[in-house]
Amino acid sequence: MNNKIKTIDEVIDIVEKLKKEGKKTVLSLGIFDVIHPGVITHLRLAKNQGDILIASVIKNKDVKRGPSRPIFDEGLRAENVASIEYVDYVCLVDDNPPFECLKVIKPDIFAKGKDYKDRPEEISAILKYKEDAIKIAGCKVHFTSGTTISSTHIINQFLDVYPQETRRYLNRLSCKYNIFQIIDMIENTKNLSVLIIGDGIIDEYHYCESMGKSAKDHLVVSRYLSKEVFAGGTFAIANHTASVCKNVHLITLLGNDDTREDFILDKLKPNITYKFFYRDDGPTIIKRRFVNQYLNQKIFEVCYMNNDKIKKYLEEEILEYLTPQLQKYDLVMVADFGHGFITDDIIRLIESKAKILGVMVQTNSTNVGFNLVTKYRRVDFVCVDELEARLASQDRYGKIEDVVENLTKKINAKYLIVTRGSHGSLGFSQKNGLIQTPALATMVVDRIGAGDAFFAYTSCCFAKDIPEDIISFVGNAVGAIAVQIVCNREAVPPEKLYEFIDALLR
Repeated sequence: MNNKIKTIDEVIDIVEKLKKEGKKTVLSLGIFDVIHPGVITHLRLAKNQGDILIASVIKNKDVKRGPSRPIFDEGLRAENVASIEYVDYVCLVDDNPPFECLKVIKPDIFAKGKDYKDRPEEISAILKYKEDAIKIAGCKVHFTSGTTISSTHIINQFLDVYPQETRRYLNRLSCKYNIFQIIDMIENTKNLSVLIIGDGIIDEYHYCESMGKSAKDHLVVSRYLSKEVFAGGTFAIANHTASVCKNVHLITLLGNDDTREDFILDKLKPNITYKFFYRDDGPTIIKRRFVNQYLNQKIFEVCYMNNDKIKKYLEEEILEYLTPQLQKYDLVMVADFGHGFITDDIIRLIESKAKILGVMVQTNSTNVGFNLVTKYRRVDFVCVDELEARLASQDRYGKIEDVVENLTKKINAKYLIVTRGSHGSLGFSQKNGLIQTPALATMVVDRIGAGDAFFAYTSCCFAKDIPEDIISFVGNAVGAIAVQIVCNREAVPPEKLYEFIDALLR
């Protein structure tokens, strides 16, 4: 291993020692995925500003700035940048939240490339959240000069990240809309007031390693290693929505038996208000998945829930609460996971009162064939996957275009999007017809939670009357980021989305 490469703790100690010696430290932060003349010039000019230059390399898990990024593993990227003579030390750093390493390393100077200085004001203003870390670190910012060369542009143009069909789609989209127009559209959703109602779910990942086949039974024995717990279902949808909208109100159902309320409240974003109802005949829904830690494959799942419809007295409490609430909000989102909370009477009330109604109806192992979007009669925006659309249409083998169009008309939706995994998404609008959008994900870590992020962002875009081709594009972009996140470990912030879109359309 190159002796320039240090842990972040070692770098912190080195910087403290150098400061005591009166030496000036300079830090550059980046992915350093493709080493090109622009990178080398930046590092040379950065080194000229001080005595010691530290290159902090963003870890794989926090690189979500474009398709197939990073191209190279974090270890290789660190070795590559360490081989440059101007660099004295290299360390791998977390970048969530962004620029967090500045707060702990505390260099004298933070060196930014010319592309940051030349970044249009519209993007700079939106990405201003990064500047807070710089202020806290108390370091001076220096912009290096020289010719700007974009690693993202090189990757997009020469490394064939996407198939030609997808690249042609992105080229057409970039001719029709520029990055500033798309960001402005998404930013306009901030002032929406949103009511979210649906099933809250606790997702547990119990990480294991396989030990071998049992001598007595036909099963593979696994050894427990650790666990991670996530706020999923409607909790996750609320967190995604609260990332882009300021005013979010959540209505959901917990169980008196093991409520997990303290955990849930700790995970909800601070701008989410909430109303919890409690069923006395079951726990808060828990989906416990056993996962092979090294392959990241799910082995087995156990659900803790009462899947029966809620009792009449509880339904009446919910209806009484909902009646004055529904018309207070610009958008009502229903996340119907089919676990007994959303009854027919609740649906009819929501349909009659909501100004704009967005619905996601999920088919899962507990309700296949029984939880169909066709139970809704008046919906504005719908998001389902292909299996859910085919089940609702009772059409297993027909052309998906016909399924989408017929289902949209059947439930009288204004716009319906069917997500199709690696095939992207297919929408149908009563106004504009079919809208095909290719998949934008090139790396999948975990699919669980991606649909929640897709629904949250697309519903808000629909409520602000954003063009339907942009709604689908934003949904697929958000989904591409979400599948790189384990379950619902974090919500997709709009800033990450903007960076991803910027990378796509360069």
